[in-house]
Amino acid sequence: MGERNGYLIAAGLAVLGALAVGQGVKNEPRHYRDHGGPRALWNIPDGGELPVSPPERLQIPDLALDAPVMRVDRADDGTVQVPPFDRSEQAGWYQRGPAPGSRGSAVVLGHYDDLDGSAVFYRLHELRPGAQIRVVRHDRSKAVFRVDAVEQIHKRDFPRNRVYGDVRYAGLRLVTCGGSYDKQDRSYRDNVIVYAHLVGGR
Repeated sequence: MGERNGYLIAAGLAVLGALAVGQGVKNEPRHYRDHGGPRALWNIPDGGELPVSPPERLQIPDLALDAPVMRVDRADDGTVQVPPFDRSEQAGWYQRGPAPGSRGSAVVLGHYDDLDGSAVFYRLHELRPGAQIRVVRHDRSKAVFRVDAVEQIHKRDFPRNRVYGDVRYAGLRLVTCGGSYDKQDRSYRDNVIVYAHLVGGR
């Protein structure tokens, strides 16, 4: 998983705009939309893992979200692809990383804005620690995650190791844009990142 640490994530309006570049990794996230205590990220018990199976749907009951998941890869410039803007209602699973439910950091990206507010992660910033996330997988199983923290951070400080780095549990990271909108760059200035861990499977 080490090779993923060096790759950047593209996030913003349309193609999720400007690049979210990591400028080094701090021990704890700098900013939270809500708190369960920053150290909740680092004191996660080993909840086991599920057999590898690609995700097909993402469900977040607290946001009334039930969205299809497509696969995304790396673009030629090294950034992580996102779903096409005309499919902004879909989330994108970074297929070079772990599948949700498998050990490691599974990363799912989505648009925040699409002119009419129907983009898949338009309400992602509203999540709170303790919320449940469900991932319906290709093998018809359902991986159930619990949110540990929600971080809003400037794109220049994007914490790539926290998002893509190796972990000893089945983790899930949801990534979108947030913060104020920069009209000159046509991009949101921040990223919103949800950190969660596997608590069960069905």
